[in-house]
Amino acid sequence: MPDALTTFKGIYSTTLLIWSIILIQGLIFLKQTKLSSEVHPALAFFCLWGAIGWLTMIEGGQGSLVGLAPVNRELYKDSHKIAYKCSKICHKGDALDRYLLGRQFMVVMVVFTVNMSGAPIDGAEIWGFPDAVKTIFLGTGLVMIMLTCNVGQLNSQVNASHHMLDYLNNYFGLFTLWVANLIEFSGLLHASYVLQFLVGAIAGEPIESNDEPRSGFASVFFWFRCLLSFTILGFCIAVTMVALFTDQTAMWEGVPAGVSVVIFLFLMCVVGMLEGMQIAFFAVAKVPASERGEGVFAKKTCALLYFGEGNNLPGFMIGRQLCVVSCMFFVARVTSVKIKEGGENIFGVSDGAQELFNTGLLGAVMLTILGSISWQLVASAFPLAFMKNPITYFLLRLCLGLEATGICQAAWVIAAIHKKIAGFQRDEVYIGTAEERRKQEMGDDAGQLRLGTGHLVKLPGFSDNAPKALQILIQKDPSVSQYINKIVDDIESAHGSVHSDE
Repeated sequence: MPDALTTFKGIYSTTLLIWSIILIQGLIFLKQTKLSSEVHPALAFFCLWGAIGWLTMIEGGQGSLVGLAPVNRELYKDSHKIAYKCSKICHKGDALDRYLLGRQFMVVMVVFTVNMSGAPIDGAEIWGFPDAVKTIFLGTGLVMIMLTCNVGQLNSQVNASHHMLDYLNNYFGLFTLWVANLIEFSGLLHASYVLQFLVGAIAGEPIESNDEPRSGFASVFFWFRCLLSFTILGFCIAVTMVALFTDQTAMWEGVPAGVSVVIFLFLMCVVGMLEGMQIAFFAVAKVPASERGEGVFAKKTCALLYFGEGNNLPGFMIGRQLCVVSCMFFVARVTSVKIKEGGENIFGVSDGAQELFNTGLLGAVMLTILGSISWQLVASAFPLAFMKNPITYFLLRLCLGLEATGICQAAWVIAAIHKKIAGFQRDEVYIGTAEERRKQEMGDDAGQLRLGTGHLVKLPGFSDNAPKALQILIQKDPSVSQYINKIVDDIESAHGSVHSDE
């Protein structure tokens, strides 16, 4: 049974979420959002809820596909045929990395769509509310953050963490996987691969592929897409900077162009730090405390993050989600091009091209590559450097403070309702526990999860799923943690040796 505080948080968070949804629908049908005012409220309504619904599958699908990667898929071949098909596509060679790359862009693009559909325009009026109320709920972006985090992201992550097979076993999940792979294949984000190779070289760990060596044509096609991606990225930066310096974005009236640029760069760095921090925190989770860095802030960060039973780690992930989504909404506003009446199109492009600029797509490309993926790659190669950074400690405190407010407790309420309606069952019901799978000689293959330098997989920490008694023992005797870490390292080392022999 939940305690009184948790129950209170659930009630107030759910109430605030319902109020947020009511306000957003009011804005849409009063034509007080960008899409509803420029096109039609019906389009804004369907785009908003379509984007939120898709976001649930993007987030839940990622958790399912990453979590199922080590599991022998023959165990669920007959019981979950669509999940099996998804796994067969995604868990081969470097396919999981490619999916995660495309999926990263999907998240940013969906959040931008939600912003255009439901966020209030400048000077929005609704039901005669006083300015103070509008500032609290609309001006701060609170209503959009509540909807996106609770309904679109966190509730699906909660269910997908324990019901991976049931969550993924539908054609919507398969379609989302295909779209993510299509985005990656387009080459739009291939600049990330060049960054991946550079980070690996700097870290002294060249990136090795699990795919078959590329043929001559495939290699030319790959590097052509890398060049194309860098060209597109450069163009996105140029258009965005021109729009910012000429005051042609959806930024609030009265904000100087120079300030807009500073805000944009600042938010990009904040998103990047938060993306890198999650990789760094998980990367050092199984490193002995004595090896997590000697700096003052490295010690303070680790002491706070891994305190007690380690509950601050998932707490950080929730607070981080709030921060990232908040920054994305502001970046969407700062980078959405808005030509003033009678103004000339940027670089003299056609009206059709200018309409494309106005959607915020260019900002989404920039944020995905420069504000997300590149920081993840750096953090995977240099996690200890992230731990030493005083900004890391400050952002950790901020994220934990946001999580402590219970503002996202509604996600657990929604997850419980969704689970009940969908009839989700834990994965162990279908495929047994890891120990049972090992006894059947169909044990998990940890090598399917490629960790470390240059890989985008969210790195898991072993202690999160350890039995309670073992967690307590680890706290009392650090040598137990060191012993388990040694076993894990030996297994990984042995697995790597087998692959090198092959």
